Amino acid sequence: MPLTLRLATPTDLPAIVTLIRRVVPLMNETGNFQWSADYPNEAVFQKDIRQQQLWVAELDGQLLGIAALTNNAQDPEYAQADWDPTTPAVVTHRLAVDPAAQGQGVAAALLQQAEVLAREWSLNTLRVDTNSENAATQRLFPKLGYRFAGEITLGFRPGLRFFCYEKKIEG
Repeated sequence: MPLTLRLATPTDLPAIVTLIRRVVPLMNETGNFQWSADYPNEAVFQKDIRQQQLWVAELDGQLLGIAALTNNAQDPEYAQADWDPTTPAVVTHRLAVDPAAQGQGVAAALLQQAEVLAREWSLNTLRVDTNSENAATQRLFPKLGYRFAGEITLGFRPGLRFFCYEKKIEG
């Protein structure tokens, strides 16, 4: 049975929170402190769901991954990256895959959904950032055609460095 991608609903919240509780300790163990026990939290995901920007990946009814896919204006701090901050883009945030499903194409499927949305929204730019300590995503993004677009810092995550990636697609 193929992976199903759909917008998250409020009934998905318990599974989403459980997923994050499984992912964060593994991230932290590898020195990646992009996320913590406090972030991302249920309130963040409730807002994503209200704004219809949180996507889930399921297999046989089991939630395997999530990603917030937005086309909102980016925070001014993203102007530090090597891209034109005035160009509208689909931006991937809060990409997470259940540890038991990592390496099985779940993240790639969610990033492919960002491309689908970009075409629906008549955009040709995709963006994503990741903690400088997240080796897995730093390998994944270039494989999917994203170019490294520099390093930034974010005021709401002091002490951390983030690597930015951008991909251009045909409309």
